[in-house]
Amino acid sequence: MWLSPHAWRRRLVFWVGAILVGAISVVFAKAADWAQLLFHGMRSEAWWSPLLLTPIGFVVSVWLVRKVFPGSEGSGIPQAIAARHLRTHDERQHLLALPIAAGKILLTLLGLACGASIGREGPTVQIGAAIMLRLARFGEIAHERGLILAGSAAGISAAFNTPLAGVVFAIEEMSRAFEQRTNGLVLTAVILAGIASLGLVGNYSYFGSTQATVVQQADWLLVAVCGIGGGFFGGVFSGTILAGSRWARRVITTHPLQRSLLIAGFCGLAVAVIGVATNGATFGTGYEQAKSAVEGQALPATFWLAKLVSSLLSTLSGIPGGIFAPALAVGAGFGSMVAEVLGSDAISLAVVLGMAGYFAGVVQAPMTAFVIILEMTGNNGNVIPLMIAAMLGYGTSRLVAPQPLYRSLAWGFIEAERARQAERVRHEAAAAPPEVPKG
Repeated sequence: MWLSPHAWRRRLVFWVGAILVGAISVVFAKAADWAQLLFHGMRSEAWWSPLLLTPIGFVVSVWLVRKVFPGSEGSGIPQAIAARHLRTHDERQHLLALPIAAGKILLTLLGLACGASIGREGPTVQIGAAIMLRLARFGEIAHERGLILAGSAAGISAAFNTPLAGVVFAIEEMSRAFEQRTNGLVLTAVILAGIASLGLVGNYSYFGSTQATVVQQADWLLVAVCGIGGGFFGGVFSGTILAGSRWARRVITTHPLQRSLLIAGFCGLAVAVIGVATNGATFGTGYEQAKSAVEGQALPATFWLAKLVSSLLSTLSGIPGGIFAPALAVGAGFGSMVAEVLGSDAISLAVVLGMAGYFAGVVQAPMTAFVIILEMTGNNGNVIPLMIAAMLGYGTSRLVAPQPLYRSLAWGFIEAERARQAERVRHEAAAAPPEVPKG
């Protein structure tokens, strides 16, 4: 078996796929940075330009989603989760085809180039899953569900340079279990994607680094407030997304394209107004603001709330784009505000605790939250406080929004695909010639 040419072909195809996910993640990250620089360059030339550029960009993006790249909307994580629950390759292709992955990249870059408050990490999950699904067919690898899981984990690992978080994300969010037959696939994919990322950009901390830890009793108050408060607002964000998505589906039922474009235009205009009012702070991923806060620079007290609303509108608009980086920026701003209100000098500590509480509240995946922040900031001395903040955030969020965000959105894609398959069966049955009675 080990020396079988067919087995070696499968291994080589899988290894190439994992390395490809890592390389594409790096290129995507560089392109995302360029798109944001392009937008801010235009904004610096004319402060009012987002008031035109952002709503127009949102409308164009949603039109392309509807007409050219159906299935590319939103984060991309729900599509990858849904694909694991579908039964056939053809069903999965409607969510993870390579043209959809290409559209995901292009339209996420378009969103960043017009000021949307979105991230690239969720889209990287869908892209990684799509690459692995395509190579599964090319390499004649039967276990498609395992490869989708591996591609998703590799995407998170390469996007954040957090290999351990990639594995935890696969366990906690994508599969809710670690199947023995897929653990090797996930670990190998994460390792190879990580090697590709390291080879192209080197080792780095995504949000800078901090050595701030809990050193006195007053710091535990920061843990409690950031965990509970972050979780509450994360739950509000998550619940509003789910309620808003259901409302949007009802509203666009009779005129899907026209009303989708109208919603996108309104959301884009609102995002532009907030961005102009905050002097551009809420546009884009929020990476720069979060990085500066992690390194000890206080953020404006209202930044987190403005960023939360801007991210909410960007998500509800229906454009492709993730919520990971904006959520971490919101959490950083919330932690900074808490430190200011409580009169604490431990800004960096409050920031990472706020990131853990809010992020865990949004995605309701506490292990992923504290591991990803631990790896991103390089602070190994803060494990227990981060774990507590993440668990407090998760527990509080569950009280506010009982339904997990990604899982709930995934079921929408599953139900839509099942309805499409049922309609296809009815159409084929109606088109079939009637049976001629024998005799």
